[in-house]
Amino acid sequence: MGMTIVRLSAEPTRTRLLMTQGPRDIGKVILPRAPSAHPRAAATLLEGLSLFLGERLSVVLCVDEGSTSSCELGLLDGLGFGERSVFYEVGIAARESRADRRAARALRLAGSDFRDLRQLSWEWTR
Repeated sequence: MGMTIVRLSAEPTRTRLLMTQGPRDIGKVILPRAPSAHPRAAATLLEGLSLFLGERLSVVLCVDEGSTSSCELGLLDGLGFGERSVFYEVGIAARESRADRRAARALRLAGSDFRDLRQLSWEWTR
């Protein structure tokens, strides 16, 4: 069994959660938007998943210009960094907007296809 990664995307109308172990999806959830939840709801959900799976989770909080409710998930510290606990560690990943992707394509160099490298994931060790 591979490491479990939980990707959370807090969006204006909903909160999406994708849980994977290695290349396999093991859970997909669409929840109401974060402001309607209890301040500890996301942390408690992640703690429960960690206990159920018997491992510490790697959580990726996906943010973009539409992610106004990311802070309301309660997974960031006072400085905007991801929280850490015995159950999970939160990292932050910024999603590029469509306009940013279009601008990047316009500046693309010939022979500069790096899709294979973009698919690699960064894993942190402590």
